[in-house]
Amino acid sequence: MDKEEFLKYFCEATDMKKNRFHPLVWISGEPQIGKNVYIGGMSEVYAKGAKVAIGDNCDIASFVVINCSDSHKKTIELNDEIEYGDIIIENNVYIGTQSYIGRNVHIGHHSVIGAGTIVRAGEYPPYSLIIGNPAIVKAGYYRNHKKATVNKSKSLKEF
Repeated sequence: MDKEEFLKYFCEATDMKKNRFHPLVWISGEPQIGKNVYIGGMSEVYAKGAKVAIGDNCDIASFVVINCSDSHKKTIELNDEIEYGDIIIENNVYIGTQSYIGRNVHIGHHSVIGAGTIVRAGEYPPYSLIIGNPAIVKAGYYRNHKKATVNKSKSLKEF
């Protein structure tokens, strides 16, 4: 069985749709995903019931969950309905492996979400470093960083 045939059967056997990222990225609903976006394998983008928008030039590592819904209050009978909320991820955002982005989140451009971070409801400013659980926000952390350059004329021994 070749790759395309496997993907056809895999998509038929699950509710995973074929996508432009990786065969094991699960995309539900109709998220808006910009240009030049990478989403690693075993990641999920759940966009049923609310707006999920991912800007251009984002890098989303493997095992990341972006989920606009929350059913825990319904499950324990505190609500009758599942709660939904929009997720906006602006341009040039990096999301590290095994991170979770929940509902009612707005992440500003040029921000980094560290590996294993849980991002809960809130507005996170551009150029932020967001790390941990509970998340610690270092607003503007990347605002004044300049691109690193490597002098290719030096040998490794000189560094």
